[in-house]
Amino acid sequence: MAYLNLFALLILFTTVLLFLFFCVRLFIFFIKKKPFPKKLLIAVLAGTIAVCLKAGYNKYFFTFDMDDSEFYKGPLISPTETYIANAYYQTYGGAAGGVNLWVEITYNNETGQKKTIYYSDAKSNFAMEWMDEDTLFIINAEPGYPSENNSIKLDVAEEIYHDSGLA
Repeated sequence: MAYLNLFALLILFTTVLLFLFFCVRLFIFFIKKKPFPKKLLIAVLAGTIAVCLKAGYNKYFFTFDMDDSEFYKGPLISPTETYIANAYYQTYGGAAGGVNLWVEITYNNETGQKKTIYYSDAKSNFAMEWMDEDTLFIINAEPGYPSENNSIKLDVAEEIYHDSGLA
């Protein structure tokens, strides 16, 4: 996923440069009556479409990126044994960084399908508790700092949470 983002950034940078060059050529076309820069227009439009497709992909087909993860807590089996919840963490940013935390649900059947339902910065107080057969209460709070509370109840069959609003 990181390579796809880097590639999209390269396409965006190239498209901006081509657009600026196209504007200069368009100005020359109007002033000196030179041939219209058709190939340049096509290149700018293709780059714009590629960047829009990448933005649309991020918006409508969002996936959580969890390549370098470590197991944190679990397994926590739902009351009807339909789901298994596990929590994972990933450090970022070196010494000045932090910790991301996510909860993954595994369907306890023959397919064993996995689904990430929660993603947030890790706080010092973390716990998971099943409220009923489909509702998982995730506590992720920093005691003494009410604005740092990312706790939530999620219907694991239908809801997901990302603290930055990406999901």
